[in-house]
Amino acid sequence: MKWTVALQAEGDREIRLEEVVELADAVAAHGGVASGMGTHSYGAQIVVEAETSDEAVEIAIEVFAAAADRAGLPAWPIVNVETDGDEEAMDWYEEIPDGIGLEDGQL
Repeated sequence: MKWTVALQAEGDREIRLEEVVELADAVAAHGGVASGMGTHSYGAQIVVEAETSDEAVEIAIEVFAAAADRAGLPAWPIVNVETDGDEEAMDWYEEIPDGIGLEDGQL
């Protein structure tokens, strides 16, 4: 199953645009995006294949750490991790009542 995992590391200095661009390049192969310019943290959202949310987090942490290293970012502690799996998204779509859709101008 595919999982989207968002991670954030926090530290003691401001992150520059160039560093976020490098991080974005490093996570691109994992369907990733990066953030953090002008803050004392940097983050990424990446897609990994795993059986469980816990396994997805383990894989994502390794990918994130390698990407941060490749981008030349400091190895700051990870302060936030969130996961969202394909099945969780499917459950959300099942909660939408019948008859409501884009053609109705609703959502």
